Amino acid sequence: MNNVSNARFRRASSALAVALLCILALPAGAQWTWRDPKLPRLANGKPDLAAPAPKQADGKPDLSGEWLVHDAHLQFNMAADTPGVELTPAYAPIYKEHVEQQGKDRPSGKCLPHSIPDAMLAPTPFKFIHTLTETLILYEEFVDFRQIFTDGRPLPRNPEPAWFGYSIGRWESGAFVVETRGFNDKSWLDDDGHPHSDALHTIEKFRRPDYGHLTMEITIDDPKVYVKPWSATVHFDLLPDTELIESVCDNNKDTPHMVGK
Repeated sequence: MNNVSNARFRRASSALAVALLCILALPAGAQWTWRDPKLPRLANGKPDLAAPAPKQADGKPDLSGEWLVHDAHLQFNMAADTPGVELTPAYAPIYKEHVEQQGKDRPSGKCLPHSIPDAMLAPTPFKFIHTLTETLILYEEFVDFRQIFTDGRPLPRNPEPAWFGYSIGRWESGAFVVETRGFNDKSWLDDDGHPHSDALHTIEKFRRPDYGHLTMEITIDDPKVYVKPWSATVHFDLLPDTELIESVCDNNKDTPHMVGK
């Protein structure tokens, strides 16, 4: 195992351990729980997560609900399942430095947003809400949100760079397709430190095969940073009978103790 791989393994193991400790330390009644009357149930009263996916009033798939990543391994390396991801000469050293420093300067360690796709890779919930002209994604961590407009408007031509960019959505063959541009270059794609520039263009395709499961295929298109576009697939599980709670990063004391240069 080379030095970069060793560094990645140590950081991933350490981050996973911290995440598990935080989860175990939560009080049993911390989450807002309730019995959702719309949820299909088995004879024993438990949620039937294999039931057919719901539909919106207009017949389009309904992605509503609270979701959690099924396997958080892509949080530590977004390209782990995508061989051949190649960075341009200008950005390859930046990624190498992030890995060698074990993610010490990652934005989320300073209470800054995770952004796309990192906000969905971490083991913290998010929620879809559909309206007639836009879809909202609410993130529990840092109390962040996204607006995805579905009223036919184009992406803005000269937007003010933003952490989550600017998103428009459309439906294609049962998939909710979201295009986003207008990012700043301050966030990372993952905790491994995959960088991006202000030229980043993401395409997310969300599908709900049944009631309890959601998939997202995301394409990363950033010609300044990556030699060619690349994609990854992430799976999510429904969190039934619960709601998001506030999770604000306002007193972070981790950064001074992080390992790295």
